[in-house]
Amino acid sequence: MEYVRRTFQADVTSHYQLPYPDFILHPRTFGKQSKSSRNLNSRDVTVIICLSAGMRIPGFAAKMKYISLVILVVQNASLILTMRYARTMPGDMFFSTTAVVMAEVLKLVGCVLIIMCQYVGFRACTQHLYSELFGNPMDSLKMAVPALVYTLQNNLAYVAISNLSAATFQVTYQLKIMTTALFSILMLGKSISRMQWVSLFLLFAGVSAVQLESTGATSSGKATGEKVETEQNPLLGLIAVVVSCISSGFAGVFFEKVLKGSVASVWVRNIQLAFFSILLGLISMWTKDGAAVSEKGFFYAYNWVTWMTICMQAFGGLLVAVVVKYADNILKGFATSFSIILSCIASVYLFSFHITLQFAFGATLVIFSIYLYGKPARPTTTNSDGMKGLPTKISETGPSKLKGEKGE
Repeated sequence: MEYVRRTFQADVTSHYQLPYPDFILHPRTFGKQSKSSRNLNSRDVTVIICLSAGMRIPGFAAKMKYISLVILVVQNASLILTMRYARTMPGDMFFSTTAVVMAEVLKLVGCVLIIMCQYVGFRACTQHLYSELFGNPMDSLKMAVPALVYTLQNNLAYVAISNLSAATFQVTYQLKIMTTALFSILMLGKSISRMQWVSLFLLFAGVSAVQLESTGATSSGKATGEKVETEQNPLLGLIAVVVSCISSGFAGVFFEKVLKGSVASVWVRNIQLAFFSILLGLISMWTKDGAAVSEKGFFYAYNWVTWMTICMQAFGGLLVAVVVKYADNILKGFATSFSIILSCIASVYLFSFHITLQFAFGATLVIFSIYLYGKPARPTTTNSDGMKGLPTKISETGPSKLKGEKGE
């Protein structure tokens, strides 16, 4: 076993730069094993090669891949539809600023529960959280920047969805792909391929086609293509969603930069982010709706739709973060595309949305651009057997040793 571990560290990790080779070759991976490498059969070696090369073994991971697709589609589409329904349904309207705060509170609770599951005992968990959150205050303060931007983004999302149809908002909100790419180039020094630049151009063209139709109409419910009772301003909705996309791109890239420059887990960073977001959300709520909240109450006009929207905002991102490890960029692109289609179809039945030829053309460009942007480059590494992505030295040294010699 020791020989195989060293062999793969020398051969496989040099090709694929695996971060945890010892985990892959841990004895628990193969059940009850002795220390002799001769007890590893050909199937075990195949499993090691597949895991080391990043290949997916049929079974649970394959099923989770399609489960992830369904979850991503449902989460992306249902959140927009629920937010739209909550902001256009008849009756008293809840304060969107309080909904933003409550979403961050639930997100904070969810991240704390996840960390508690990773530690044995309440005391160990609290000590870990205290050291991470208060042991280095200046490091924690870094999350105040994306928290401020995310608070702005979440509040603007309610403004946009209140003035744009669910389908129009879903399509236009994909501009965050462009803003994220641009901020990644400026802040992280990343480079994107020529195909991705083409996809960004198509994305902008598709969103422009959708928005030109929306803003070209009157500023009533007809402007969004839906039959609604409240007066709406598509131009205000467009400005809100564009600023929201810019905020999303900057905050996401800044958050990624902080994660790469620290050893804190993503859950600890999310706790820090939620903590500052709650404080900034309360300030925003008091500034905008302070007098009304004091008079009518924090949970004024809350109903099951409001709570459903808040829960989907809070746990949707955490849920996607958990299942997305089973998906690749193509799968996430398909999920986003399907969610746009699902939102358009659902809007026809739920909000009497009218799909025009111009809207269909713009939405098609956006869907196609998402597919192009997430399409990976073709692999160029080929071994002596003509197979891509598999190590070559294991066939020369590993199997011969396994057959007749003991591990060192």
